[in-house]
Amino acid sequence: MSIPHSELPFYVRPMQLADVPAVMAIEHTAFSLPWPESAYRHEITQNELAYYYVLGFRSPAAPQPAHPSSWWRRIRGRLRQETEPPREVILGYGGFWMMVDEAHISTLAIRQDVRGRGLGEFLLLGLLDEARRLGAQLATLEVRVSNTVARALYTKYGFRETGRRIAYYHDNNEDAILMTTPAFTVGNYWQMIEAHRAALMARLTQQLQEGWQVA
Repeated sequence: MSIPHSELPFYVRPMQLADVPAVMAIEHTAFSLPWPESAYRHEITQNELAYYYVLGFRSPAAPQPAHPSSWWRRIRGRLRQETEPPREVILGYGGFWMMVDEAHISTLAIRQDVRGRGLGEFLLLGLLDEARRLGAQLATLEVRVSNTVARALYTKYGFRETGRRIAYYHDNNEDAILMTTPAFTVGNYWQMIEAHRAALMARLTQQLQEGWQVA
């Protein structure tokens, strides 16, 4: 059965305080130097330059078993199955700081058991879309030298190395690579973004058609 792109169950929405526990569960598996919970609470309630988002998955409605022994169901004749509303699952999160016309991506993480499926790319696209909507002209970030998977994704989306912070990460004194996109309005940069988006939507659609189950 074909799944239209517009009907994919993945989406990016603003992070809320109620999301912080789920965010922290991912944070502690994604980073060797995790932020404390208080940092996220501060970012989304007090930092006017901060914009944080979650990658959500809306599971399909599931049948709820009837309970024939329930007296009120028998009286009301409600022995038929009912349907539970769709359930939201947070699969990742990310955010950036808006500094004049620059969006500095401060974090991006995906739940460990669903990595390698294109969801980090989906989330990055969401962040770039929001940054552009808010008036950013380009995006920047820092990434560990050893994080080759993330570096490959960022390079795919036009980020280029512009500098290095020596011994930036305190857990192992690893360097951070500074990466920057071209200006969003220069040349065919955003046309490249849209081409990658179309390919990703097709990939996610195919995975779902092949029976990929997200728990």
